Amino acid sequence: MTTRTTSNALSRRDALARCAAGSLAVAGFHSLRSAGVAEANDERPLVARSHVAIRGIYGGYPSAIFERGQKPDDYGVNAVWIGSGGLNQAEINRCHKLGVKVFAEFNSMHHAAFLKQHPDAAPIGIDGKPSPPPEGWQGVSPFHAGYRQERMAEFQRVLETFEIDGIWLDYHHAHASWERDTPLMPDTDFSPAALEQFAKSTGIVLPAKVSEASTQLLGPLRNAWTEFRCNVFTDWVREYREILNATRPGALLGTFHCPWSQEDYDGAIRHKLAIDLPAQAKYIDVFSIMPYHARFGHPQDVSWISRQTAALGKLLNLTGARNELQKIWPIVQLADWGETVKAAQVQDIIDHGTRKPSTGVMVFHWSGVSKQWDKVDAMGKAYEAIRG
Repeated sequence: MTTRTTSNALSRRDALARCAAGSLAVAGFHSLRSAGVAEANDERPLVARSHVAIRGIYGGYPSAIFERGQKPDDYGVNAVWIGSGGLNQAEINRCHKLGVKVFAEFNSMHHAAFLKQHPDAAPIGIDGKPSPPPEGWQGVSPFHAGYRQERMAEFQRVLETFEIDGIWLDYHHAHASWERDTPLMPDTDFSPAALEQFAKSTGIVLPAKVSEASTQLLGPLRNAWTEFRCNVFTDWVREYREILNATRPGALLGTFHCPWSQEDYDGAIRHKLAIDLPAQAKYIDVFSIMPYHARFGHPQDVSWISRQTAALGKLLNLTGARNELQKIWPIVQLADWGETVKAAQVQDIIDHGTRKPSTGVMVFHWSGVSKQWDKVDAMGKAYEAIRG
């Protein structure tokens, strides 16, 4: 995968917060395309796609639609995703009465506020010191027992408190800033708890000095270390699943995840981010791949969306058939984050986001898109065409 340097250091949460305040300032960067990457010249006419069950918006209630005296259905919208901290039962009831499903987004490994009272939960780098947050993205150690207990308790509280149709894990990956065209992925987490658990799990005796242990783990023991870390993150998903089944059975468990293939960046999705999607599939209902074409260096190549989604389907052995237990619902970029996304691109973006194995789609992000009504109109026309 070709990468480029960008001056836009806004995190996704920063972008959402600034849009919500009406003051998003997007720092532009010059667009380059990978040599040999074709333009999105395989457009298909948007016609009814019976395999697409979900047409959603991410990042806010459809208040802007209500304020116009309209309903989400007027734009083909039948699902919304809301951050768990913004859930409101009255708004949920309003959506449900209109036939709109409400899904929550849950911050798994990026609850940085926990570190204020528990600094020992910071991920540890190869030098034995807390790893600085890359571009301000502060992760938390998955090996910290107190952090895991806090997140699981909050996950259960959300499910008990709100009548939601499902909950999506977000930021469920190792300490890294990958949501940019040039990802920053420091090697972590070499905390005492991590090294102790690795030794216990594998029977491998590591040097006492962290710098020496990390050299071994990133060298001859790299595959064992990767497998161990992936297993820990997968076990978090298992526990989330158990809580959901016990608290709100019937609700969906989804995950927002990195769109890279197993080969991109030298296998970084596993080696760096500790994401093992096939292993997580045992517990996940819906995979929401995040192919943000403009943010990730493909502003003129929207077909990258369907290529990455197809690769995910191949990895998980999913085709988009009705009888499959797991689903793929991509989250596609309409908001300006990185390069500008033009309204003229919206139909093609949704086209590529709804090609099989996809059986649903949502747009990122409503707090920004709702301030650009030409995009909302284009989204509505595309959703209406798909619904038929």
